[in-house]
Amino acid sequence: MKMKNFTIGLKDGIPIALGYFSVSMAFGLTAAMLGFPVWSAVLLSLSNVTSAGQAATVQIMAHGGALTEIAVTTLIINMRYFLMSLSVSQKADKSMTLVKRMAVSFGITDEVFAVSMQRTKPLTASYMAGLILLPVIGWTSGTLTGAVATNILPEEISAAMGIALYGMFIAIIIPPSRESRNVLFAVIMAVAGGFAFAYMPLLKEISSGWETIIITVLVSSLAATLMPLKEKGDNNEE
Repeated sequence: MKMKNFTIGLKDGIPIALGYFSVSMAFGLTAAMLGFPVWSAVLLSLSNVTSAGQAATVQIMAHGGALTEIAVTTLIINMRYFLMSLSVSQKADKSMTLVKRMAVSFGITDEVFAVSMQRTKPLTASYMAGLILLPVIGWTSGTLTGAVATNILPEEISAAMGIALYGMFIAIIIPPSRESRNVLFAVIMAVAGGFAFAYMPLLKEISSGWETIIITVLVSSLAATLMPLKEKGDNNEE
């Protein structure tokens, strides 16, 4: 039964792994262009498995940011995983031990969470192991491929491919921005904040790490206050 659940998990994780490979190549390219050795970029992906958190981390490290900036930025960006892990724990098989639950929590990502929530049966440790394994491999191997490619390709091509990470984030935010005014509001406010920190006399002196932290907290607070999500069934829902 354990092997059967593991195999089902592997099958469910294949599409996630394929998507992660292409996305993490962009991260590997960026990390290598910022001067990180291949092994460090791969280790960062293997130990984190989070696109936005890793992208912010390498930028802070490349600009000489403090460990405090990295810790706080990572905490804020990845705070959503607390809620995801809590939801997964409610569906976990009762026999899953604390050690296994902690191991599973390491591999909780947006896509892994979405797939696991669609499973009608209790989430066993063997199923979650299969579901998480291939995405982690895809994420790490994609980072390796991107970092190695940057080191062997001509400098002109590597520089041109450096926009891949920005293209990835644009591809993430455009669809929901077109469907929801709430998301569009948050995106516009974040862009405005970025311009403010880039050009305003006092704000531009703040390091990139704290800039990310401040913008994230302020925009999230404004969006939650001014344009909160409506409950389903609310007649005023946008």
